[in-house]
Amino acid sequence: MSGDVDDRCQAAAPQPLPTSDRGYMKEALGGEGEANSSPGRRNWTAGLGDETRGLLDQDAKYFLHQSLSTPCLDVLESATGSTIADIEGRQIFDFHGNSAHQVGYGHPQVVQAIKAELDRLPFSPRRYTNRAAVELARRLGDLAPMRPAKVLMAPSGAAAISIALKLARCATGRYKTVSMWESFHGANLDTISIGGDPMFRRDAGPLLAGSEHVPPLRLANRFFGEGVHGYERLADYIDYILEVEGDVAAVVAEPIRWTTVDVPPVAFWRQVRASCDRHGVLLIFDEIPSCLGRTGSMFACEQLGAEPDILVIGKGLGGGVFPIAVTMARADLDVAGAAALGHYTYEKSPLGAAAALAVLEIIEDEGLLARARAVGAATLRHLRHLASSSPIFTSARGIGMYWGLEVDDLGGRRAAEVADALLYASLQRGVSFKIGGGNVTTLCPPLNIPEEELSRALEAFAAAAAEVASEQGQLPN
Repeated sequence: MSGDVDDRCQAAAPQPLPTSDRGYMKEALGGEGEANSSPGRRNWTAGLGDETRGLLDQDAKYFLHQSLSTPCLDVLESATGSTIADIEGRQIFDFHGNSAHQVGYGHPQVVQAIKAELDRLPFSPRRYTNRAAVELARRLGDLAPMRPAKVLMAPSGAAAISIALKLARCATGRYKTVSMWESFHGANLDTISIGGDPMFRRDAGPLLAGSEHVPPLRLANRFFGEGVHGYERLADYIDYILEVEGDVAAVVAEPIRWTTVDVPPVAFWRQVRASCDRHGVLLIFDEIPSCLGRTGSMFACEQLGAEPDILVIGKGLGGGVFPIAVTMARADLDVAGAAALGHYTYEKSPLGAAAALAVLEIIEDEGLLARARAVGAATLRHLRHLASSSPIFTSARGIGMYWGLEVDDLGGRRAAEVADALLYASLQRGVSFKIGGGNVTTLCPPLNIPEEELSRALEAFAAAAAEVASEQGQLPN
């Protein structure tokens, strides 16, 4: 190789954290999570015990390095309910959870279902089916917003998106897609092609042909006008693309931009749905993080006025234990019997199906849809009060039990730096969360978190915000 290997490849090689913040600020502008090379991360790592740092060093030695997850934050020992614990005994309320812990960690009903299935049928080769997989397919088909629906299971959300893309090609005879910049649909090569996050696309080389993009939801007002009018014109722009291209197979979108908690007006997706119908285009919704009660309904699209033709779910479906995702499609789209849409080894995993069936039962038995609506609304009011009284934030928004607080520039520090400082001040107080878009702190607890634990976590989060503000000589209003 030549001596001028690009900076990105050099950054991927095992090496100490950078002494300059230039790389950190570039990483912080990505959409899917916080930087792992910031001054805050270096200070956090320096305060960890010898055993923890030793295991982190081993992790860095044996795993391929990548953004967001290398170097790692800490070393976990256990996870129960709404908390995780590291090997030093630090208890942390997990308001991140990769959006996979709707029913909390280690829910007894999920664990028992997996154990029972493990004793009966630990694995089902793909050429066979099994009771748990068939029952899960039936239950999901009955729950789907586009009833009747049929399903295929997959080991990951990205794999399920790939199934959706293949099915759209088979059903329409077309291959082009329209999706949004800044979106995320998985880290596979086809999913980063339709996705729009620069961190995943940059330097990846030629991507999937026919992947058209439009501005993201959060920039509708910037590009198309203020208020609802901006969303109407963005929908008009999508309609225009479908018309002039003439051979688009599918519009692929997160109905809610999850990482930054951007929720469009109900009329927006209704307008896009009408455009898809007019042009013979399928509408694919990616609800991998937003499904299963997080928003206060089983699926987020139920609140947004539009039924998709294909719906992809995952993450929390496995109860925070087993990796499983599902592609759900209108029954009349079952037209690819001669094609290989998925063919994943664990396609009809009895363990994954057992976990998913338990999750569906827990959501119903514990009334988690209603709880997400009630607790979500009350907490959003609380967070809006916090945002209005703190110089840290410009606004708070949310849907169900998922909230985002947008962080502002403060005292000469960019918003991404302020958000990073807030993350580590919160971790010191025992609260973990995700930063989306560089400056949106997203709070995502289990739907069944006890109210006392939710209150303690929110108090710690507010105290961390006050600390960061005071460090800049800024006091709350």
